[in-house]
Amino acid sequence: MKEKLNEIKEVILEAARKARQETGDIPAPQDPEPFTWPINCTVGPGLEGAIASESKIGYVNGSKGWLVYRGYDIFDLCAYSTFEEVSYLLLHGHLPTTNELNEFKGKLAKYRILNKTLRIVMSFPVEEMNPMAALRLGTNMMRQEYSYMDKEVGRPKLDDAISSDEDSIPMETTPMGYANAIYEFKTNLCKNPIGMRKTLWDASNTEACYQLIAGVSTLTSAIVRLKNGHMPIEPLPGLSHAANLLYMMTGHVPDPVEERIMDIALILHADHGMNASTFASLVVASTLSDIYFSVGAGIAALNGPLHGGANEQVVHSLLDIGGLDNVKAWVKNKIENKQKIVGFGHRVYKAYDPRARILGPLAEYLVGGRSDCMQVIYQTAKRVEEEVLEQFGREKKIFPNVDFYSGIVYGCLGIPVELYTPIFAVSRVSGWTARVIEYLQKNRIFRPRAIYTGEFNKEYVPIEQRNRDV
Repeated sequence: MKEKLNEIKEVILEAARKARQETGDIPAPQDPEPFTWPINCTVGPGLEGAIASESKIGYVNGSKGWLVYRGYDIFDLCAYSTFEEVSYLLLHGHLPTTNELNEFKGKLAKYRILNKTLRIVMSFPVEEMNPMAALRLGTNMMRQEYSYMDKEVGRPKLDDAISSDEDSIPMETTPMGYANAIYEFKTNLCKNPIGMRKTLWDASNTEACYQLIAGVSTLTSAIVRLKNGHMPIEPLPGLSHAANLLYMMTGHVPDPVEERIMDIALILHADHGMNASTFASLVVASTLSDIYFSVGAGIAALNGPLHGGANEQVVHSLLDIGGLDNVKAWVKNKIENKQKIVGFGHRVYKAYDPRARILGPLAEYLVGGRSDCMQVIYQTAKRVEEEVLEQFGREKKIFPNVDFYSGIVYGCLGIPVELYTPIFAVSRVSGWTARVIEYLQKNRIFRPRAIYTGEFNKEYVPIEQRNRDV
């Protein structure tokens, strides 16, 4: 088994060598230089190109095909690290010592047990719910189990408030606006009230982050069990985060290869810049709402088909092709009708997505020797990739993204298709919580502007006149 784990490591290192070789002629970015606000940038619809904050957590370079967590290359982290280490790194800014890691693992093991939350969730018709809706509900129930923020004493302090919706012309002048019209809130977060039991928190600290990292995994596993008519399974203390996730979903302790590949998949999805769900989490946190609601906002954003769910659609598309002989015609039809080929292209990457570089070979590793539908799906995927690259050519820089092979990896691990997006959340909660904690250190409530394109000076027409026949 150790030999197989070494094979997995070599698969990743080979992907790293290939990535560096293919982008070696592209200049590497320089170390960041100090800067001061405001920053001039070009902004498109949907805040595209806008710079809203600064962060030391994650970095994406689309030209080089880089994904970096706290300065560490994603290939190195996937080859040598674990999801627990990476989560600690994202939250605390450094890789843990042995004692720090053991303490962190102990807390995750403790917080995976969600008996009270699961009892409440099971009172809802989970079997009829969208898994992401059930996960969002469960996260809110965790807020009740672990924090006092839903209690009367947890109401926001009125003396911290500025305005319900401050809109001032002085603030809208350049470059910084009138000094007294700032959209900021105090960050002296409340301490545990007198008489409140010590196990309840104000949902603003790293302990709450630990609870969410552990708890979202338990909730996701419980949801798939409930939807299939089974009772949730309690986690096993001796298993890793990845192994427990698979065990609580399937009821079977995964072998070391399955555990390691699940671990790598979680690492790859842990953070990815200022994406929509991360931005949603930060917007909610910036109002000094709490970490549970912030993560709930991230889950809600991830539920949208433009953000999560693409890997589910990839698997359905590959099955719809109907075999290798149909690939060429299928791709040609998509191109001629200007239809998107799900799993290809990325808004950021102009080089091969580093996550896909890792997941593709891992999918190949998992299907080796299999003769079931996953082997057929993988072979179809490879043929689609070859055909797309041939049709578009590498000069158009349209490559597989993280979604193209991740669903195949999950399928080989026995994860149902409808759980692919919740699994995304299981991983990304580390990035969401880390970025929220970081942002709150220099909090500024998000308040972008919209360009008004309406009319002025319209006269009010009484309803009697509006009702007349025209």
